[in-house]
Amino acid sequence: MSSDFYGNSASYKRQESGYREKALKLYPWVCGRCAREFVYSNLRELTVHHIDHDHTNNPEDGSNWELLCLFCHDHEHSKYTEHDQYGSEIKAGDSDHQAATFNPFADLKAMMNNKK
Repeated sequence: MSSDFYGNSASYKRQESGYREKALKLYPWVCGRCAREFVYSNLRELTVHHIDHDHTNNPEDGSNWELLCLFCHDHEHSKYTEHDQYGSEIKAGDSDHQAATFNPFADLKAMMNNKK
């Protein structure tokens, strides 16, 4: 039995290919998380992720899509599985990535002056 709930129906497959093609034309072939670049030969490893997790929300401007590699896409969805299992705090579109705060060149001028 085919069902749109699981994404198995023929109409869902047509819709999916439509927004995938649009997303690949709109965005550069780069993973939005790890910045891995893709070429035609490995493009099948680049997926379209719905930011709000609603696969029926497909605006023409692509504002609900981001291109993610298979690994980053799996990681994004695994955060929701972990939330269900362990009750962690997570919201749609949240990233667990934290920006680096260490600046190795912060005191470079002072270090250069000390050597003189």
